[in-house]
Amino acid sequence: MNSALKTAGVIIIGNEILSGRTQDLNVSYIGKNLEKLGIVLAEVIVIPDVEETIIERVRSYSEKYDYVFTTGGIGPTHDDITTASIAKAFSVKLLRNPDAVACMQRHYDPGNLTEARLKMADIPEGATLIDNPVSGAPGIQIENVFIMAGVPEIMQAMLDGLADRLIGGPPILTASVSTNLTESKLAAGMSKIQDECAEVSIGSYPYFKGGELGVNIVLRSTDKSLLLEQLALIKTLIEKTGGAILETITLD
Repeated sequence: MNSALKTAGVIIIGNEILSGRTQDLNVSYIGKNLEKLGIVLAEVIVIPDVEETIIERVRSYSEKYDYVFTTGGIGPTHDDITTASIAKAFSVKLLRNPDAVACMQRHYDPGNLTEARLKMADIPEGATLIDNPVSGAPGIQIENVFIMAGVPEIMQAMLDGLADRLIGGPPILTASVSTNLTESKLAAGMSKIQDECAEVSIGSYPYFKGGELGVNIVLRSTDKSLLLEQLALIKTLIEKTGGAILETITLD
């Protein structure tokens, strides 16, 4: 894969995710949309609603990756501490932002904009807002960190509005082929193909369907011609090893 590609990390914040009561639905959407922008989602972590943990992880990811996306913990309740914690991570004050208040005033009926809801207009000093066309309360960008809602519909709307702020590279293209062979039979051949072309990453993902073992092989690259060349080599390897090609998908 192109080493010049921009990288990103995602920090999922919330005890409800760790407990299993709520299932994360955001990472897949973030990863797919970043790939279209030529940005590699390199790491994802789930952490609790603990101030010290949020501060440490945000600082670490901000230094490690070009872009950091956090989801969760920016609502009106007592345990929504993400924004305040990230302000501390960057050693800035948390201030009531008049533009954020105005956004929320346009969304809520008179009398319904309570002090608890106005908490969502408290923004780290020097940060910029991320539009929220779904529920009014904006997301936040501070340096290379994008603070977004955990609710999938809201998070998706926020991310969709960020394309002009994210500088990536050529889109990352994906191709895949599935076979009835197991990984062990293909491992040596796939390693040789991978070693000879680092510009195309190759991953293998075993499956068990209808009582049958098999493997999906996924190739990713920014170079379409190289991607197709390596896909052809993988298909030839499968056939020479005595396997069947069950499905081939090329996406761009």
